[in-house]
Amino acid sequence: MRMYDIIENKRDGKELTDEEIQFFINGYTKGDIPDYQVSALLMAIYFQDMTEKERAILTTVMVQSGDQIDLSEISGIKVDKHSTGGVGDTTTLILAPLVASLGVPVAKMSGRGLGHTGGTIDKLESVPGFHVEITNDEFISLVNQNKVAVIGQSGNLTPADKKLYSLRDVTATVNSIPLIASSIMSKKIAAGADAIVLDVKTGAGAFMKDLNDAKELAKAMVSIGNHVGRKTMAVISDMSQPLGNAIGNALEVKEAIETLQGKGPEDLTELCLTLGSQMVVLGNKANSLDEAKARLEENLHNGKAFEQFKTFLRSQGGDISVAEDPTLLPKASKMVELPAKKGGTVASIIADQIGSAAMMLGAGRATKESEIDLAVGIVLHKKVGDKVEIGEPLLTIHANQSDIQEVQNKLYESIEIVESSVKAPLLVHEIITE
Repeated sequence: MRMYDIIENKRDGKELTDEEIQFFINGYTKGDIPDYQVSALLMAIYFQDMTEKERAILTTVMVQSGDQIDLSEISGIKVDKHSTGGVGDTTTLILAPLVASLGVPVAKMSGRGLGHTGGTIDKLESVPGFHVEITNDEFISLVNQNKVAVIGQSGNLTPADKKLYSLRDVTATVNSIPLIASSIMSKKIAAGADAIVLDVKTGAGAFMKDLNDAKELAKAMVSIGNHVGRKTMAVISDMSQPLGNAIGNALEVKEAIETLQGKGPEDLTELCLTLGSQMVVLGNKANSLDEAKARLEENLHNGKAFEQFKTFLRSQGGDISVAEDPTLLPKASKMVELPAKKGGTVASIIADQIGSAAMMLGAGRATKESEIDLAVGIVLHKKVGDKVEIGEPLLTIHANQSDIQEVQNKLYESIEIVESSVKAPLLVHEIITE
């Protein structure tokens, strides 16, 4: 078999065989196939697409290129959640203990994020003492005992994906639906969950800014998951403005605590209930989405979800006193309000620009070597559709730097106020199950 023939077949729009995909992935992972030939194939895939079968095989072979987490010793149906990213996306911190409070095991493997704020692990490390450096045996034991635990990502999950992504990044082939879908799903499948709920974002703060592109990606990922025997569904949710009110690591932990006590922002709470309902049904702990949502709401208000969160923190070394008193979380040295320059209605809050402002404060990483300031960030006081008076605070900046003028300018540019009334954006655009 020759790589030349595989490139030619895909260039001409033919479906690649299982053997051709295995030859290409295994050969490239081992270093037997050069970058220039793989670049040519990636570009052919970009233009010619892949069938559902090709996508499923590509994902499977990428999974098999490295370690696979065995969660079979955990009792019950293990359900994972993946978000395609966004600004102020605190859902994992809420969903893991919330869903676990209904007996669904959540064995979560998370990483440290590049971008506007840190990843789930960075946010959790705002809690003094919390750590994810645990063995696989400890991880499995904790999930069996408490129904929830978080561990750092293995260094050898899907090495084929790591090599391919590095190449896609420099060959203008990142925005290819089959390549994005197989990249995301290979990591989720290798992490060992039985069922996967996908939160696919769309809007200014999302990777897929166009709704139709987000739908196409969601359908591709659901198809791959179901093809390889993992129950998979997707929620397409809005990220035209930040989710919730807080953007920043410790600030998002505080907001997660409030949400688990039934006092969180309306949009963040609603999305968590939507995603959580799917997780509970996939975990066979409710017969319908309505039943699942009602039970999750009950646990937000009766204290069970909050107690589950404290158990989760305690079991991984976290100081649970911060759950009772979030003022113990890292705090910025100064808080500065951003007053509205005119009255009216908030028409837009451009999510990615707000995220960029948070990064300027030090809330996120520009590179893997960047240091994150866990205390800094932004807390919104107004969302799209809200009325605002001149001089009324639109948000509060939490900063540790002396000069924040550039951040303030960025934030003013990111928020539009108009005289007419404006409807809040639809939070959930579509749910895809097959």
